[in-house]
Amino acid sequence: MPIQIIATEGIFDEHAEKALFAATTESFLRHHNLVGNKFMTPNVIGEICIVPKGRTFAGGRPDDIVIIELKVPAFALEATEQKQSFVQEVTEAALNAAKGKLLRERVYVNMVYAVDGLWGIGGKAFTNSELGKAIEASNAG
Repeated sequence: MPIQIIATEGIFDEHAEKALFAATTESFLRHHNLVGNKFMTPNVIGEICIVPKGRTFAGGRPDDIVIIELKVPAFALEATEQKQSFVQEVTEAALNAAKGKLLRERVYVNMVYAVDGLWGIGGKAFTNSELGKAIEASNAG
């Protein structure tokens, strides 16, 4: 599932960026009971986008921010407790990676649910249902 981390320039060094992306991936997989799933693990992909200082905003004014956004099928993270735990974990990971350069209030975690979407993976188009079946088949094998 695509992960995009958007951050103001200067918040993270290169090592911290990689650590935050890895922590977000690991948290996502763990919260979905997908750790080690041969289909899903390599398909948690994404990027880190660094925005020049002065070009990120909060309250309409320039501010340092981090946005962690995932796109997932509609069946993901249904339980409120599961959502809260995931948000807390990745927020803490962002704050740790920032080493004091970021306010907690400026870390935003967003999960976009694809109600019925197209997941093009390795040249094959999957519906949400087909994606779920591929994940389950990988868990069984």
